[in-house]
Amino acid sequence: MLHSRKINQWIIPLAASVLFAACASNEKEETKKTEPVIDNILLKEWTGPYGGVPAFDSMKLEDVKPALLQGMEMNLADIDAIANNEAAPTFENTIVEMERAGAPLNRAFNYYGILSGNMSSPEFREIQAEMAPKFSEFSSKITQNEKLFQRIKSVYDASQTTPLAADKQRVLDLTYISFTMKGAELDSTKKAEYAELSKQLSSLYTKFSSNTLHDEENYVTYLTKDQLGGLSEGFVKSAAKIAADKGKEGMYAITNTRSSMDPFLTYSTERELRKQVWTNYYSRGDNGDEFDNNELIAEVLRLRRKKVELLGFKNYADWRLQDRMAKTPENAMNLMLAVWPAAIARVAEEVEDMQAIANKNGDKITIEAWDYRFYAEKVRKDKYNLDSEEVKQYLQLNKLTEAMHMVAGELFNFKFTPVPEGSVPVFHEDVKVWEVTDITSGENVGLWYLDPYARQGKRSGAWATTYRSQSSFDGDKNVLASNNSNFVKPAPGEALLVSWDDATTFFHEFGHALHFFSSDVTYPTLNSGVRDYTEFQSQLLERWLATDKVINNYLVHNKTGEPMPAELVAKIKKASTFNQGFSTTEYLASAIMDMKLHLADPANIDIDKFERETLAEMKMPKELPMRHRTPHFGHVFSGEGYATAYYGYMWADVLTADASEAFAEAPNGFYDKELAAKAVKYLFAPRNAIDPAEAYRLFMGRDAKIDALMRDRGFPVPAE
Repeated sequence: MLHSRKINQWIIPLAASVLFAACASNEKEETKKTEPVIDNILLKEWTGPYGGVPAFDSMKLEDVKPALLQGMEMNLADIDAIANNEAAPTFENTIVEMERAGAPLNRAFNYYGILSGNMSSPEFREIQAEMAPKFSEFSSKITQNEKLFQRIKSVYDASQTTPLAADKQRVLDLTYISFTMKGAELDSTKKAEYAELSKQLSSLYTKFSSNTLHDEENYVTYLTKDQLGGLSEGFVKSAAKIAADKGKEGMYAITNTRSSMDPFLTYSTERELRKQVWTNYYSRGDNGDEFDNNELIAEVLRLRRKKVELLGFKNYADWRLQDRMAKTPENAMNLMLAVWPAAIARVAEEVEDMQAIANKNGDKITIEAWDYRFYAEKVRKDKYNLDSEEVKQYLQLNKLTEAMHMVAGELFNFKFTPVPEGSVPVFHEDVKVWEVTDITSGENVGLWYLDPYARQGKRSGAWATTYRSQSSFDGDKNVLASNNSNFVKPAPGEALLVSWDDATTFFHEFGHALHFFSSDVTYPTLNSGVRDYTEFQSQLLERWLATDKVINNYLVHNKTGEPMPAELVAKIKKASTFNQGFSTTEYLASAIMDMKLHLADPANIDIDKFERETLAEMKMPKELPMRHRTPHFGHVFSGEGYATAYYGYMWADVLTADASEAFAEAPNGFYDKELAAKAVKYLFAPRNAIDPAEAYRLFMGRDAKIDALMRDRGFPVPAE
């Protein structure tokens, strides 16, 4: 299932560009340069153990804006020095120097990212809104620096006759392509127009995120004691604490986040309240007030189209996918439409099963969207004798963490050791830190930060990010990686129990972290991701949750400590394709909508009408919504990272299912040392140093096939 698997996207449009990758400079190099005096803590070199760590304990809101302004100024000075170098352009004096540029700004952006994603506040959002257009202007000053681009082009042109070493050529190619895609070859008039459009978009992205967060924070459903039917003891205790923290002592709070909404819709016997909670959640950004996102989205689509038309493209999707695995929107759509009929057919079967249960119980209802999770759970119990609440008793977050660390040791040769409390600064008391070392050599690989709980000001979903990525061109740098979730914090003394889907997501995000820790590249730019490939490695790691080693040793009952019984394991595996209609359809509807929105004429687009009519044309089942309705589709409209790229989860899932079958068939299954080493070598360590399609062929010996995906989901395999 495609959960809220978001790798971290700074809510800054240029974050995924080569520019910020290039910001990941080596601190040693900075000492060689004459730089302005740095007094701002957010810009300063990191000190302390483990190669230096962020000073999260000294992070102050008032330092943010000055740090960003000074950091951009310093970064531009670095760029000007490269552009104005009188020596003939070479890879070393142009591309390598770009890789070094902007280290102080990169450090500041790490703090900015934390304040944006994990600890936002109204005061911070004001700074965000003010800075967004400045970031865009800054980005344009680099991508539209004519002298700089001519030096890049000179090195690139020379490499077409005399190729560089493979990793150098890859960095050069990625840099050149990034600049051309951002208008470096436009004339001065069009460059100015392109920069202005980018600036306008950056402000809209920030506004979109702020609007969505407003609706997440302000639509809370409060329950009384007589409205708790069906809810687990742990959920009730947590809801009581959240309500008390919000000044509603004696009541129970259902917050407007997936982690709170999902279990409530699954277990609550209060149908009208389920409808209310469902409506609150799926109406985020769509309430017809000052925080409504519909017209904002329409404007985003219009501005995106104008930008790419300046570059000679007919639509945003054609422009965006040129450097992705899919290459064209047609290829992406063909994959999605190959799966869609089987997905909605399965939904019809699932709804029929649910309606039969409702009728048998005498409920006298017709299944609606707010009923799907509730009656699906009843079908699960009826068909498979599988109770999700029973399964949860064996899924403790701390034990799942231990399980992930075991898998990391078996496959990647990594050891995770908790660092002493207080030895590494953290931005919130809930954050825990582990040192990551190579088991064989004992050498430090980096640090792993875990921020597991939902809180006010933290964006929804789950994601992974790095504070420092590996590179070796200026000396080896270790990795500082972070996993972030939104589990509802348990009441004191209670174990945090999660659903099987949430456990899968937890493993998924850890897969991103292992991808970071496995990196073995020379240059920072080679850590950049290809959007329809970058979810593959994390989706692959999900498969280890259901392995015997994890189940037998870590899925133990939170009260008795007994391992999960074999008969319960058998039920889980038997039900592995259960509800795939729901999970595949809700995801695909969002992915197809993303693509269709960007292929449509945006001139006079009515977003609400477009969404309704498109879903009708697709024959979207009325009994479930898109996973992300357009008005709160943050992947696509809070920045550009996943715009026309949400299909990438499905593209990556094809690779995942295919590669998983290879592990299942290996002599020692999912813990086969030889195949694991091959996966690390070709799928994890290279990051973006190898073209993804070629990397996959090196691992599998062939291109991926859709057949494994269809088998995985219990769908009919298409005929050749």
